[in-house]
Parts: sequence; structure tokens; C-alpha cells
Amino acid sequence: MKRELPQIIELTEYELRILDRDLIPESVGKKIHHNYDKEIEIEFPNPKTKDKWHLKSKGRVGNIPITPEFHIIIHPKVSIANLFGMLEYAYKLKIKFPQGSIQCQSLEERYERLAEKLAQKILERCRKALYRDYLSKTERLAYIRGRVDLRSALQKPWDVKLKCHYNEQTGDIEDNQILAWTLFIIGRSGLCGESVSSTVRKAFHALQGFVTLKPFKSEACIDRNYHRLNQDYQLLHALCRFFLDNTGPSHETGDREMLPFLIDMANLYEKFVAEWLKANTPKGFFVKQQHRVTHDKNYFDKIDLIIGDIETNEILYVLDTKYKAPDKVDNTDRNQVVTYATLLNCKNAILIYPQTLKAPIDQQIGDIRVRSLTFSLDSDLNEAGKTFLTSLLPSTVSYW
Repeated sequence: MKRELPQIIELTEYELRILDRDLIPESVGKKIHHNYDKEIEIEFPNPKTKDKWHLKSKGRVGNIPITPEFHIIIHPKVSIANLFGMLEYAYKLKIKFPQGSIQCQSLEERYERLAEKLAQKILERCRKALYRDYLSKTERLAYIRGRVDLRSALQKPWDVKLKCHYNEQTGDIEDNQILAWTLFIIGRSGLCGESVSSTVRKAFHALQGFVTLKPFKSEACIDRNYHRLNQDYQLLHALCRFFLDNTGPSHETGDREMLPFLIDMANLYEKFVAEWLKANTPKGFFVKQQHRVTHDKNYFDKIDLIIGDIETNEILYVLDTKYKAPDKVDNTDRNQVVTYATLLNCKNAILIYPQTLKAPIDQQIGDIRVRSLTFSLDSDLNEAGKTFLTSLLPSTVSYW
């Protein structure tokens, strides 16, 4: 029997959508309110709303399967091309698709393309043999293997089994377990068509016989050790990080429940700006993300970005990304970035916005110069980055 397509409500990030009462069942409205209040602002039909539903995304974009029959798709304000330009920088997804391949027109299409690429590359690695490593094991054996625990043997001389410590080469290691878990998550997303789903299942089954299925968070994909034997895993784990970062937990139990795929645009903007600056800031500077600053022994903050002088280790700029487009700088945001600069004895505090403000600031507050600058997402990202760097470091970017 042919499966019916779900009813879909489309939203755009931060934009209010008003819908007639009969378009959303009350039970679905309750699920949205209960399970996705951090992602969607929802107001039930009432006299104030003229008996309409009010829905507004809080800065997430993607797909939320509220029920198998009812989905919400949230579109980004930025173009799909620039959204994935941001993702490629943020997650270091250095992937070349074949020339003449179909351009993706939606977030779901690009998700599917990346899922297919990951599955294909895992199958390629399985054909060559999975990377294996030595793991330390301790067992009581009837024969000697590796190093015998002499103390244990002397304490129990009657025990014919000896406690042995040895190393065993296995493919059931984190490098491969991360791949299996990510394929499992993709399989439950419900976002891939049958052709890609078939490739994902094939890759998952290729790992199943060798790898234990266990859950991982996206952080497991960061700062891993790569060398000659597992260098190709760097891209695999970058792709895994993308999927694990943006696929949320299901609010229901059961194998048939689909998982939401949601990108936090504020978080993505911060990661993108950081990685772009790491790749493009002139020599002599260092860029650091999430720099920890301590207020007292019980309280600390993490600053989005700092830029410093490599030679002196002096922090030259404190930067805070703000994924919003107000007319003017919020006083709270300004005071916060000035506080960060003060704590780090830095003379430059920068607020970064994706659009030019109607009332930008360039103020001197004590010893600190605080400015609002733009890293635009409206056109070519590299050109926008160069414009931003020219505003930030006007005397050091003449190499372009």
C-alpha cells in the first residue's frame, strides 16, 4: 500500500506564520508546544489571535516530524548556497561533487546528498578494510598471553587460569563506532529517499558485523588523532559531526519514530565566522574560539572569538557574533563585550552582525574601543569576509 505523504507546514526562521485553526489539529499543537518550545514559538487560537494559530521559528532551520502524518519545515533566510557555504567552513566539509551534478534547492536535498556521500565513502573504506587499532584487554586465561599478573598468580596458585594483560588488534574502535552510530541516526531521520536510504542501510550493515553500536555526541568527532593509516577518516568524522550536531533526539520511543533535523543558525554563524577567520586571517595573528574567561571561582563565561598576536600572545580583539539584525546595538550586548575586553585587558571589542545596522556604533568606553561590524550572508561569503577583515584590520589586509 502506498504511504501517504505527511501534511507539511512551512515556516521561515524568525518570521511569524499565521494559520487558520483547522490547519493544525489541537493534539499536534500540544506536541509542538510540549516538545519543541525551544525551537518554535506557538500561540494557540484565541480571541487575541482572531482564532488563528501563530507560529514562529526561534532561529532553527530544518525538518521537524511532529507526527508521522504532520511535519514542519523551517527555511533559512539566507540562500541555500550560502547556508552550505557556512556549513562547509564550520564543519570543514571539503567535498567535491561531480561537475554537472544537480544543484540542491533545499536543505533536505543537501542533507540527502551529504548522507549519500558519507555512506559511499564508508563503503569504500569497508572494501579496503576498516582501520584497526590495538586495545588493551585484561582476561583470565588458561594459557599465557601478553603480560601475566604475577601478584594475582601468587595469591591464588591453585587457579589454573592466569590473569593476563595483552593488546588485541580490532576494528571495534571509536573511529568506526562513530560511523555506525551516525548511519543509524541518518536512517531514522526519514529525510532520505529510497535510493539513498538503501545506500545508508548497505553501509550500516557492512559495519554491523565488526562494530558495536553505541551512542556518540558530536564532540567525539573533534580533535581526533589522524595519521597515515586513518587519514581518510578525517572527512568521515567531519560529516558525522555535521549529522550528530544537527539531528535532535526523538521525543517518542519506538523504532518508527523519525528524528528532527535542525540547524541552530546562531551557533552555525559563530562557527562559520570562526573557521573563516582561522583560514583567512593574515600571518602573525591567532584566532581562538570559545575562550574561557573566569569571573570568580564559581562563575565563568566563554567568549565567541578572540584574535591575538602570535609573537607576544597579546589579545588584540574580543569578538562576539550576534545572529540578528536589529536597527541598533542592544546595550546589554555592548556592555557584555566590553566586560569581556576589560577582563582580558584588551583594547578592542567587536560585535559582529550578519547585516549592516541602521545605527552602527564606534565608541570609546574608557580604554576600550567598541564597534559593530558586518560579516554579511547576503552575497558571496568570501567577498563578505574580506570586507569584514578590511574593516577589522585595515592596515594588514592589503595582500588581497
